[in-house]
Amino acid sequence: MTLVKLDFWQVTDDPVEKVVALIAKRALGQGERVLVVAADPAQRAAISRALWEGGSENFLANGEADAPGADRQPVLLAADPVAANGASHVILADGIFRECDGFARVFLLFPPDLAHAARQAWRAQDGREGVERSYFAQEDGRWVKKG
Repeated sequence: MTLVKLDFWQVTDDPVEKVVALIAKRALGQGERVLVVAADPAQRAAISRALWEGGSENFLANGEADAPGADRQPVLLAADPVAANGASHVILADGIFRECDGFARVFLLFPPDLAHAARQAWRAQDGREGVERSYFAQEDGRWVKKG
């Protein structure tokens, strides 16, 4: 059985775009590819800008799932969790939990106003074999593992 790491990140201090860039940079540094999912095209565009604007040494190349060459993108942005780039990591950037089959690691980023829905998604994983859950929250500008 394949282990899936499911991380719940409650975003309170930083914009979601910054958190996506943090996770994507770390995953790419480990040789992984990333899919970023957000239903809103405007949010995907803001995330894309943040990834590109990291500076010449820190920018993260990315593209939309429906664009030519999507399969070659290290970071792909999409409305649905379908990884045309073969990503092993998916970031659910809009705070909406979706089942994400075929990924080794799933990150749910959610603001405080979506905490109730995130708790429901957490509880829905109770007893699921092959799922390892973690919960992180921001404290004084740092990410702290809470569960």
